Amino acid sequence: MKKFLGATFLAGTLLFNTAAVDAAAPKNDRETIYQVALLQSLTMGYFDGSITVKDLKTFGDTGIGTFDGLDGEMIVLDGVVYRANQQCKINVVADKVTVPFSNVTFFDKDFSVNLSNVDDKAALEKILDAQVDKHGRNSFYMVKISGDFNSIHVRSESGASKPYPTLVEALKTQNEVTRENIRGTIVGLYCPEFMSSLNTPGWHFHFVSDDKKFGGHVLGANINHAEAQFDKTETFRMNLPKMNNFNDLNFNKDLSEEIRIAEKDSQR
Repeated sequence: MKKFLGATFLAGTLLFNTAAVDAAAPKNDRETIYQVALLQSLTMGYFDGSITVKDLKTFGDTGIGTFDGLDGEMIVLDGVVYRANQQCKINVVADKVTVPFSNVTFFDKDFSVNLSNVDDKAALEKILDAQVDKHGRNSFYMVKISGDFNSIHVRSESGASKPYPTLVEALKTQNEVTRENIRGTIVGLYCPEFMSSLNTPGWHFHFVSDDKKFGGHVLGANINHAEAQFDKTETFRMNLPKMNNFNDLNFNKDLSEEIRIAEKDSQR
């Protein structure tokens, strides 16, 4: 693995790369975390989609995100883009749907660990963090955790209309559902601490059941048996929206508490 060296802006795209930036680099680079916009822009209520699902799939086959208008939770698995709607029911998303925020990569397993009797989400993150400490905290990791869950607690949302509220306001009406004794996969992203102004450091998880009928943003999990597969990635690419209203956003503010509430908290 190469070392992280710096950042370069190129044609509206921000790249953190381990080598010289190549404008002609192929879209299907398998060692890149590709991000649409910023979690901070989503937190401020910028819910306008800036890339289609069809185009997003050219940058990765595994990942997480949301859809235009904050219309549900995105789970990308094995090249298919799924939406968990407000009832946490799953459907396959049409190519023409647009995306305001997402992180995807082409998943290649670098290493894995077996999980047994993991009581809750905090315990899961502790196990995953131990692997991150072992393999390098300043890299990105996409993880797929597939197996049997004693319970999984997820949320999703129905979407918002313009003028859009902030993310925290929009999620006040989120729907939360718990399922027990279910098989499925958690897709998770780990961002290093230096990503605090572009995303959120640490883990972010979405879930989809094996029967592709249930899923959402993970608020809690109790794992019976599962395998966690990790894809370590040391290149990051971000595509900024080209719409004029994106340039009206004020990023000179601390959004850490709003992000914590939106990403971590149950409304129950």
